[in-house]
Amino acid sequence: MSYFKFIFTGTPGSGKTSAISALSDNPPITSAASVSQELSDITSGQKISMDFGEITLKENIKVHLYGIPGQERFRFLWETITRGSIGLIILVDNSRPSPLDDLDIYLDNFASFISETGAVVGITHMDTAGKCTTSLEDYYTHLEQRGITLPVYQTDARDLNDVLFLLDTLMAIIEYSQLIS
Repeated sequence: MSYFKFIFTGTPGSGKTSAISALSDNPPITSAASVSQELSDITSGQKISMDFGEITLKENIKVHLYGIPGQERFRFLWETITRGSIGLIILVDNSRPSPLDDLDIYLDNFASFISETGAVVGITHMDTAGKCTTSLEDYYTHLEQRGITLPVYQTDARDLNDVLFLLDTLMAIIEYSQLIS
């Protein structure tokens, strides 16, 4: 049996668990750790989780989906879990005070992994009125200023079609990079 491994990362509350739940054939396996008081107000519960889900493509082909905690204190997990993965989906909660700074955390920490594989950015909570006015254009401008080209999409992490679109886009990036290398 063969499998492919994709990683979901992003800020706490950005929708990693929801995205994996939307995609997975079965309810994902989730392990939780307590959050700091600072984060308890922005997450839906008193936890930061690591998630695992699975999609069966064919009898002998599986897609493993790993959601990794967004806090940098879990960086040791980031490095371990990304080994063997073929791509990264970064979810950014647009309702947070500085979503572009949040994005930078993942661009910086996963820079070599992104350059070796591929990544796509899903912006969640863009419909949260009054919280943040960062637009998709702001994200593209920010990436351009950093010299990075990545696709960025408004995403509802609970919506199967939105999450499939992120995954399909990531797979297209990976296939294209293999064709030109």
